[in-house]
Amino acid sequence: MRSIPEKPSMAATLRRLAAVFLLVAVHTNPIRAAGADGAALPVDRLVGTRVGDFRLPDVVSGDEVWFYGLARANGFLGRVLGHKAVRAAVLVFVSPGCPLGEKYLPRLGELATRYDDDGIRFFAVASGAGETAEKLAGWARERGLSFPLLHDAGNVVADAVMVERSNECIVVDARGIMRYRGAIDDQHGYDSSLPEPRHTWLADAIDAIVDAAPQRIDPRGTPVAGCRLTRLQPRRSALADLERVRPANADIAAWLDEHEPAPPIEGGVTWNDDIATIMQAKCQSCHRPGQVGGFSLLTYEDAYRQSAMIAEVVENRRMPPWHADPRHGRFVNDRRLSATDRAKVLAWVAADAPRGEGVAPAPRAFADGWTIGRPDVVFEIPAANPVPAQGTMPYVNVSVPTAFTEDVWVQAAEARPGDPGVVHHIIVFVDDPGKRRDRGVAGLGHLCGYAPGDMPSVYPPGTAKRIAAGSTLRFQLHYTPNGVATTDRSKVGLILASTPPEREAITLGIANSQFVIPPGAAAHPVRSQVPVLRPTRLLSFMPHMHLRGKSFRYTLEEVGSKPEVLLDVPAFDFGWQSHYMLAEPRDLNLGARIVCDAVFDNSPANRANPDSTKAVTWGEQTWEEMMIGYIDIDFP
Repeated sequence: MRSIPEKPSMAATLRRLAAVFLLVAVHTNPIRAAGADGAALPVDRLVGTRVGDFRLPDVVSGDEVWFYGLARANGFLGRVLGHKAVRAAVLVFVSPGCPLGEKYLPRLGELATRYDDDGIRFFAVASGAGETAEKLAGWARERGLSFPLLHDAGNVVADAVMVERSNECIVVDARGIMRYRGAIDDQHGYDSSLPEPRHTWLADAIDAIVDAAPQRIDPRGTPVAGCRLTRLQPRRSALADLERVRPANADIAAWLDEHEPAPPIEGGVTWNDDIATIMQAKCQSCHRPGQVGGFSLLTYEDAYRQSAMIAEVVENRRMPPWHADPRHGRFVNDRRLSATDRAKVLAWVAADAPRGEGVAPAPRAFADGWTIGRPDVVFEIPAANPVPAQGTMPYVNVSVPTAFTEDVWVQAAEARPGDPGVVHHIIVFVDDPGKRRDRGVAGLGHLCGYAPGDMPSVYPPGTAKRIAAGSTLRFQLHYTPNGVATTDRSKVGLILASTPPEREAITLGIANSQFVIPPGAAAHPVRSQVPVLRPTRLLSFMPHMHLRGKSFRYTLEEVGSKPEVLLDVPAFDFGWQSHYMLAEPRDLNLGARIVCDAVFDNSPANRANPDSTKAVTWGEQTWEEMMIGYIDIDFP
C-alpha cells in the first residue's frame, strides 16, 4: 500500500490550489434549460472541466484511490484498476442513513455490475461531517455495498466539485474530464416514488461514454433529490434548494410567521440543554434504529451528522410531517414543532450544532410492547409479505377473519408493523357481513391505523366501536422499500369493553364515486356530503385519495350559521394517510351537514401521476382514484 506523505510539497500544494480555483471558476453565458417537469435545471457546474488532484482512502479495503491524471500509470488507472481498460469513474456522493440514498443502493450495485466489463468503475464518496472510517466501513458491510466507499474527510472533494447533496453523481472520463453531474434517475423524490424511473440520466451518460459519443450527454445538470451534506466548514450553497413536489402552502407559512412568530433565542442553543428534548418529543418515534425514519436521531453524533438536512426540512416545514392547515381545528396528534422549538433547531444548526456543557437528558424510553396495554385479542396477517430492496409496491390488502360469534365492543385498537423499517402505514377496516358490499372500501368501517409517531385509536370513556359477529378485518398495508429486502407480518390488537358502552362510535365514509377526472386537468374538483340525522359528536377525520389527490377540505354547514372549515389539507400527500384526531369532540346538531371538497391533479406537473393522458374514474387500484372523507363519530 502506498504510504500517505506527511506533508505535500509546495509544488503539489500549488497544483492543488490551481485545480480547485479552476473548478470554482464562474462560467460565462451559463446554459439554462427546462426539465421534464418544467422546472429550471441548474446551470452547467464544471461539466467539461478537469477534476482536481485528490487522494481518498477506501474505508473497507484500506487502499488509497488517487484522482489525479486518470490515465497516468502511477495514478488512478495504474494504482487502483491495474491492467483493466478504464473509460470512466462514477463518484456517487452518499450520506449513510439518508432514506432517499439507501433506496438507490441496490440500483447502484446493479449499474456497477452492468458496466464493469465496459471499464466503468463506481465509487461511493462520504463527505458528511461526523463520519468516521469505522462507522462508514460498518455501514458499507451492513448494506452490502459492492464497490469502494471513499471517505472525503473535511469535505474537500465535495467542496471542489460543488456537491451539496447525497445521490449526486459525478462521471469523470479517462482524461479526467467531468462528463456528467446530477441525479441517478427520477424514480424517488422527497414525497413520492415511481414504479419505474422515467429518466435514467446516469445510465444514459455512461452509455454515451461507452459508445465514445460524449456529445450525447447534456452538459446541464439534472436536479438531485437527496439529503443535504453536513460540512465541517460553512460554505456558500452551490445548488439551489430543491422544492418539494408539493411544497407547504405559501399563505400558511405567511400566516404562521405572523401569528406564531419565532421568538428571539437568548443565549446559545445546545444539544444537551435544548435540542435533545425536542428530538425526543418530535423526531425519535420515527428516527431510531428499525423504524421507518431511515437515519437515527437518538444521539448527538447522529443529529450532528444530519444537521444540515435537519435545518433544511425544518426551515421549509417538511418535517415533522403534518399536512393540516393550522388555522382550522386543534388535533391531539399534531406533529408540528412549536415556533420556539423550530427557532431553537435552526439556531442550533446555524451555530454548527454544538453539544454543550453538562449532561444530555436521559434517553426516551420506547415501549417494546403494546401502547394500549395487553390486548384481549390479536389478529396477525396469515403469511409474511415479501418487501423487495428497491422500487415501489402497490398497496397490499390482506383479509383476516375474526371468527367472532357475537358482536364485540372495541374500547381501544392498535395496529403494529412487523418490520417498522418498511411499513409506512397500515389501515385496518372492518368488513361487516350485514353491510353493503357494492361500495368497495367506502362501504367498510375504519377500525384503526398505524403511521410512524401516531397514537393508537383509544375512544373516550363510555364510547366503543362495535364489530359485528362474523366480520372480517381487512389490512391495507403501504410498504416503502429501504434498500434491504425483508418480510413483514403486521397485526392489530384490540381491547374489548366488558359491557355495552353508553355511546357507540362508528366510521362514516363520505364518498363520491361518480366522477371523471379529465386528462391533463390540474385542479379538478369533486364534492361529497352527508347530513347529520341525529345529535352526535365528531371525533376524527381521515381523508383518502390516491396519487392524483391534491387537496381535501371538510366543512360544517348549519342553517343560520356561516360555513366552518373543520379540517383543511391543502397539500394532500398520498404517502401519509394521516388520521386527524380532534383535541376535543365536536358536537354536531340535527340538520347540519358535513361537506367534503377534494381537488385532483391529473396534469404532467404531478410527479406521482401514473398517466396524465388518461381520464380517471373511481377504483381501488392506485392508478385509479378515490374520494372518501372518513369521519369517526359517536352517539348514545
